[in-house]
Amino acid sequence: MHGNVFGRDEVATRVHSECLTGDGLGSLRCDCRDQLEVGLRRIAREDCGLVLYLRQEGRGIGLLNKIRAYELQDRGLDTVDANLALGFRDDEREYSIAAHMLHSLKVRSVRLLTNNPRKVNDLTALGIKVTRRLPHVIPPNEYNRFYLETKASRSGHYLDFAGKPHLHEQADPVEVEGMEA
Repeated sequence: MHGNVFGRDEVATRVHSECLTGDGLGSLRCDCRDQLEVGLRRIAREDCGLVLYLRQEGRGIGLLNKIRAYELQDRGLDTVDANLALGFRDDEREYSIAAHMLHSLKVRSVRLLTNNPRKVNDLTALGIKVTRRLPHVIPPNEYNRFYLETKASRSGHYLDFAGKPHLHEQADPVEVEGMEA
């Protein structure tokens, strides 16, 4: 938590899922560590803000299954197909704990740092007022480009591969900073 968020509106918030391989070990296969570091720096520039760190490794499948998914990805599957092959949904994460934290802090509304429209929808369904989606795009590297392209094409994430945010045909109900999504 940075500053006083209690009872505030428009609190800049990053909901970040644990990634031991990225956050802790600096893996280049994902953009997790960069997302966390950029999110922390961005929140620090605000009057107040939150980074909520959720223990849901590997899109909610756990570290051991994430390593199994990596093995399948090394054989040519993308991250979605690897999770499906292991018997999971493409994304097992859920955000009720984040919603509980925000309700406990009496945060009235958030500006959410995310590229994931599902995260916006899930938090909204849990009673969190998301007034804006703040793009949180990290440039790809040679090791995570396929992973990020999969997040955009298969999971609907808003990502930038050619200097413009990736926008989908279904409208994002939340205003994006500087443009309508």
